[in-house]
Amino acid sequence: MINLFKIKDKKNQDAGNANGRPPLKKQSAGELRLHKDITELNLPSTTTISFPNGKDDLMNFEISIRPDEGYHMGGTFIFTFQVPPSYPHEPPKVKCKTKVYHPNIDLEGNVCLNILREDWKPVLNINTIIYGLSHLFTQPNHEDPLNHDAATVLRDNPRLFETNARRAMSGGYVGQVYFPRCI
Repeated sequence: MINLFKIKDKKNQDAGNANGRPPLKKQSAGELRLHKDITELNLPSTTTISFPNGKDDLMNFEISIRPDEGYHMGGTFIFTFQVPPSYPHEPPKVKCKTKVYHPNIDLEGNVCLNILREDWKPVLNINTIIYGLSHLFTQPNHEDPLNHDAATVLRDNPRLFETNARRAMSGGYVGQVYFPRCI
């Protein structure tokens, strides 16, 4: 029995090789949407984007945020984005690579941002997430913490929280935890 699909695939591959280029890789719907999101990015002046694996791997990238106000002003915080093929129906996986003293980011880099979890909707995009991350640095939320110690200090003693955040960004210990310099 002749497998017509194999013959068609072989013809497409030969056609791609005939003009000196490899056949084009078909993009998933998630890749197409992500490409659109990235071309339409409107980054805040405190934010940059980079592609450590090269521009061919849009599904994995990094965002660098350097807050110009708030407790973490002057620090540089790097977030990795891993975008699933099912994007935008599922949110990207976002982690903070920079160890930070923050109520909404734990010491392993997990981020507590509602739009990355229960409030995600396919109409949201990468730009929305970036603005949400920036907002965490201008308005940390002690009411929905991942780092309970930092949240308690922020709630009970904002001046001590500021001192701890500065110490952590300068490269030092807060309690028993060492934070590498990020300022």
